[in-house]
Amino acid sequence: MTNEENELSYKHKILAFTLILLTFVMGTSEFVIVGLLTEVSTDLGITIATAGSLVSGFAIAYAIGTPLLTGFISRFPKYPLMLVLISIFILGNIVSALSSSYGLLISSRVVTAVVSGVLTALSMSIANDSMPKEKRSSIIAFIFAGFTIANVMGVPLGTMVGQLSNWHMTFWLTAFLGGIAFIISMFVLPRNIKGTKGSLSEQLSLFKQPKIILAFFIPIFTIAGTYTIYTFITPILENKLGIPTRYIGGVLLIYGFFSIFSNVLAGKIAQQNGLSKLRYTFIVQAIILFSLYFTMSSMWLGLMSIMLMAVTLYAVNATVQLYFMDLAERYSPSAKDFASSLTPVAVNVGIALGSAIGGIVVASGSLDKLAWAGGLLALIASGLTVMSYRLEQKD
Repeated sequence: MTNEENELSYKHKILAFTLILLTFVMGTSEFVIVGLLTEVSTDLGITIATAGSLVSGFAIAYAIGTPLLTGFISRFPKYPLMLVLISIFILGNIVSALSSSYGLLISSRVVTAVVSGVLTALSMSIANDSMPKEKRSSIIAFIFAGFTIANVMGVPLGTMVGQLSNWHMTFWLTAFLGGIAFIISMFVLPRNIKGTKGSLSEQLSLFKQPKIILAFFIPIFTIAGTYTIYTFITPILENKLGIPTRYIGGVLLIYGFFSIFSNVLAGKIAQQNGLSKLRYTFIVQAIILFSLYFTMSSMWLGLMSIMLMAVTLYAVNATVQLYFMDLAERYSPSAKDFASSLTPVAVNVGIALGSAIGGIVVASGSLDKLAWAGGLLALIASGLTVMSYRLEQKD
C-alpha cells in the first residue's frame, strides 16, 4: 500500500472507532437504568412498576421519534448536526443526573431516546457514505456492536457506580462519556458530507415501497423471537436450569460476550447477498430457540442453547441496514438518512413485541412454551426474508 492509502485506511479506522464509541455511550445510557430501578424508585418515592416505565418510555420515544426527527433534520450538513445532537445527548444525561422528580426524569429520558435514535441513524449513514464499499458491511456491524458492548461492559459499570454511590452519579458518568465522544467527534467526523434535501412527506413516502415495509418486519420478528425468551431469562436460569441466584450475573455476562460474536456474524452474512443467507440463518435461529424446550431439563444443555441463541441475536442487523439504504438510494435518494433509522427502530419494536408475547405465554403458567413462541417468530422472520429475496430476484 502507498503512504496515501495507508493514511486513508488509518482515517477509516479512527472514524469507525469514533462511531462505535458513540453507540457504546448511547447504549450505556439507554440500558443502564434497568440495573438501577430499585434505587430510582426508592429515591423518587415511586413504585417499581412506575420506574419500569422509564425503560418502556425510552423505547417508545425511540421508536416513534427517531424516524420523524431524522426525516425532518436530514437536510442539514452532517458534521455540525452530529455535534449539536451529541451536545443535546450530553445535556439530557445531565438533566437526568439532576432530576429529583419522576416527571423531570422521564422527560429527559424521552429527549435522550429520540436524540440517540437520530445519532444512530446518522452514524450508519456516515459510515455508508465514507467507508469503502467492500468494508461497509463489517463496519456497520461493528457500529451496532457498540450497543452490545454497552450491555456487556457499560451497564455493569454504570450499575456498580449507581449502587456504590447513587443513581445520579451513573448519569453523570454517561454525560462524561458523551463529552469524550463529543471531543473526539470534533476532530474525526468528516466535514464534507452534506444533508439530503427533501421534505418529511417525501421521506415518509419511502413506505410506499412494499420492499421497505416487508424488510421492516424482518428484524422485528427475529429480535422478538429471541426476546420472547430473553425477557424471562432469569426465571428460566433459576427455576428451570437450577442455577443459583449468585451465579446469574456471571451467566448473563457470558451471554453478553457471545452476543458480540453475533455482530461479527452479521458482518459476514451481509458481505455478499445477505438476504439469501438470512433465509437459512433464521431457520437455524428457530431450531436453536425450539431446542430450549428440550434442553431445559439439563443445566449444561440448556446453557448451550441459550449461548447459541446469543450468537444469532443480531445476525440480521448489517444486512437489513444496508438493504434499507440501498433501497432508498434506488427509490428515494433524499430519504437515505430516514432509511438509516429504520433498523434500530425495528429492533426496539421487536424487543417490545417479544417481551409482550413472552408475558402472555408466562401468564399462562409455562416457561417451557416460551421456546415454541420464540421459534415460531423466527420462522416468520425467515418467511418474510424469502419474500424479500424473491422480490429482489424479480427485479
